[in-house]
Amino acid sequence: MHLELIKLERTFKPSILTKIDDPLLDRYEIELWMKRDDLLHPIISGNKWRKLKYGLDHALSSGADTIISMGGAYSNHLHALAYAGKVAGLKTIGFIRGEQPGALTQTLSDMQNWGMELKFVSRSDYRLLRQYKGCHALPGLRPQQYWLPEGGAQSLALKGVAELVNEIDVLYDILCAPCGTGTTLAGIIDAVPEQISVMGFAALKNAGFLLSDVESLLPRPCTNWQINLNYHFGGFAKTNSELMAFITDFEYRTGIPLEPVYTGKMMYALYDLIAKPSFKQGQRIIAVHTGGLQGKRGFSA
Repeated sequence: MHLELIKLERTFKPSILTKIDDPLLDRYEIELWMKRDDLLHPIISGNKWRKLKYGLDHALSSGADTIISMGGAYSNHLHALAYAGKVAGLKTIGFIRGEQPGALTQTLSDMQNWGMELKFVSRSDYRLLRQYKGCHALPGLRPQQYWLPEGGAQSLALKGVAELVNEIDVLYDILCAPCGTGTTLAGIIDAVPEQISVMGFAALKNAGFLLSDVESLLPRPCTNWQINLNYHFGGFAKTNSELMAFITDFEYRTGIPLEPVYTGKMMYALYDLIAKPSFKQGQRIIAVHTGGLQGKRGFSA
């Protein structure tokens, strides 16, 4: 791995496993653990680093001096990319979905302060950008520019996510993760033993397309996974009072902060499914905390 990325990773903290203590779990004889990837780094936390790590290394090894990617006004992916690019000595350009706001969000301000060039594009043009998957696929790229698809959705991301799985040192039955692009889920599916069930929880509405997107990232056919599409709360970054109350209560009882876009929805879903009940007694479930807590600033604002 490139020296600058090695130096950056040395500043990271371990991602610990935490067992959740809750009377509900005792009642249904379920063990629920959380893989605390939110603790990795105060800025490049969770699956953002997992997905970026080997893509950035490939870009640097290829002689790239600029990384171009895309995301929204509160994008965890672009936020992490801007900081990592600054540390690694890479220029960064972000295509931002929608018109430029009168005042930049705190997320966008951070990105700009870390040297990212912000280019605001219409929602229709943004959707067109999603068709470009390869690192050289974006039309008009210079030789030293490197294209990173939305959310870091490239095959190299799976290698980074596999490291998350390999760090888990307890036996378990089910491994869960929230889904935006499905890249983290694909990395988990590819890395776990076949007897482990993998559950994804879609963060957006009408997310059936994620099934084919995940399949396209997998290097081989796998049948031990599913994506639950029922806990999107109205759409991407949409919430309601019930979800926000759950997040507040969960943090109060466990000391673990959640955000309402990804991990909050997954944990709400797991608690709801456990109470139905949808799991067998005695099962051990591990949920991946994918970080992204900086995005909470958009909701408090």
